Amino acid sequence: MANSAFILVGGLIGAAGVALSAASAHLGGGNVGTVASFALAHAPVFLSVGLLGRNRVMNTGSVVLLVGLLLFSADLLMRQFHGTRLFPMSAPLGGTAMIAGWLTLAASAFWTKKSG
Repeated sequence: MANSAFILVGGLIGAAGVALSAASAHLGGGNVGTVASFALAHAPVFLSVGLLGRNRVMNTGSVVLLVGLLLFSADLLMRQFHGTRLFPMSAPLGGTAMIAGWLTLAASAFWTKKSG
């Protein structure tokens, strides 16, 4: 994923986090508040990688983090608004992917070669 794509994703996720925070305030929290918190906590990561991305390992970790965030968030929002899951085990799979993404980002500290 190109660096500008990470900046775009970070901005969109940040905006979604703010909108979901407002929705949560009106709906009384629950899963919407959790998703808003996760979005606002992760948006700066994508912006940072887009601006400072150093290597392929960092970019890969960011993609894994993004996939995990989307799976986790989509499952919680489906539960909130439709009373059903995205698919079985989607939230745990998304959470596991987020953990793997963070660990990959940490491991990227040991790679210094700039990716294309």
